Amino acid sequence: MSETPDRFSQALKEILSGGFTRTVLSIILGFLVGALFMIGSDKAFIESLGYFFSRPGDALGAAVAVVSEGYGALFRGAIFNGDAETFEKAIRPLTETLRLGAPLILAGLGIGLTFRVGLFNIGGTGQLISGMIFATFVATRLELPFVIHTIVAIIAGVVGATLLGAFVGFLKARTGAHEVILTIMFNYIMLYFFTFLMRDPALLQEERATGNPKADPAAETALLPKLIGDEFNLHWGIILALIAVFVFWWLMERSTIGFRLRMVGHNPDAARSAGVSVEHTYILAMGLSAAFVGVAAANQSLGTSIGVTPSAHAGIGFDAITVALLGGSNAPGILLAGLLFGAFKAGAPSMQVLGVSPEVLGIVQGAIVLFIAAPPLIRMIFRLPPPQTTSVLSNMRQRLFRRGGAK
Repeated sequence: MSETPDRFSQALKEILSGGFTRTVLSIILGFLVGALFMIGSDKAFIESLGYFFSRPGDALGAAVAVVSEGYGALFRGAIFNGDAETFEKAIRPLTETLRLGAPLILAGLGIGLTFRVGLFNIGGTGQLISGMIFATFVATRLELPFVIHTIVAIIAGVVGATLLGAFVGFLKARTGAHEVILTIMFNYIMLYFFTFLMRDPALLQEERATGNPKADPAAETALLPKLIGDEFNLHWGIILALIAVFVFWWLMERSTIGFRLRMVGHNPDAARSAGVSVEHTYILAMGLSAAFVGVAAANQSLGTSIGVTPSAHAGIGFDAITVALLGGSNAPGILLAGLLFGAFKAGAPSMQVLGVSPEVLGIVQGAIVLFIAAPPLIRMIFRLPPPQTTSVLSNMRQRLFRRGGAK
């Protein structure tokens, strides 16, 4: 009878000390930090501070109003707009969250893969642009039937990104160059190379009213089909993201390749002693990482009927780092983190309409990552127990094993 409270207490400690609890608390704290910035920049709240001691309720009311209106606008712009006239307009925010979250999920999977191998891929932007170059060329310069054209363009985007990622892995394996420096430098190289190509007849439109570099529009046969009708911008990019989440999970958790990648990430010396080529694994990891980013590149190039510009990468490569960190570099976590940040992107315009600076959401994102990266700070604030070295499930497995051995 006395073992039941002990088991419950141990299970509760494990839950409170786990990564999921810290992630949820980090998100809550991030929103609280954003609320403080909204309150501090609100004109009505600042004016009420002049007579705070005579009527403190005015300041409190202004603070509550600006936070509720700001985050209410975020919900209406990212999830559901209850004030819309039609059902289609009411659910449009959710479709935009899915559309904007898809490339973040895809790129986040790629960045998260390298984190699992002990590498730091900061070159998501460069790899995304490399994939966009290949995908855009196929989508604008080849004539193929519908569906086939789309598939070939997606493959081209994956190949373009993979080549750059594998090249970075090759340089690290053969020369010892640090992947952080390599990937950062390739970000700049690929961005300017992309702009250069857009000023060249290889991708540039023949006639242009302005001097801004812009690629030709993708052929209709290469575009990603709309998912739920022409009245929504949501296309098959979200389906590609969901497929990629499953592939990532199977690759990292169920395949022999994933076991080797995780082994190198956990202890390269032990992996080398076990006969694993750490250098080849680095090349493989960077190539696979960039392949996921390449699908995001295809999403950017084939998801719109207008020609892409040098800014079409939309900062996805850097946002993917945040998504991977928040998602714990695992498939379900990255999926949820990508959708959360997609909601931020979708809801930012609605907040701006109310006069709330959209940069507040950037502060929220940064604060979330800050708290995620500092587990001791979260444990100190909420007085959480330290991480458990052994879990309840592992103890149960040990007991079952001992009983089986006794028999």
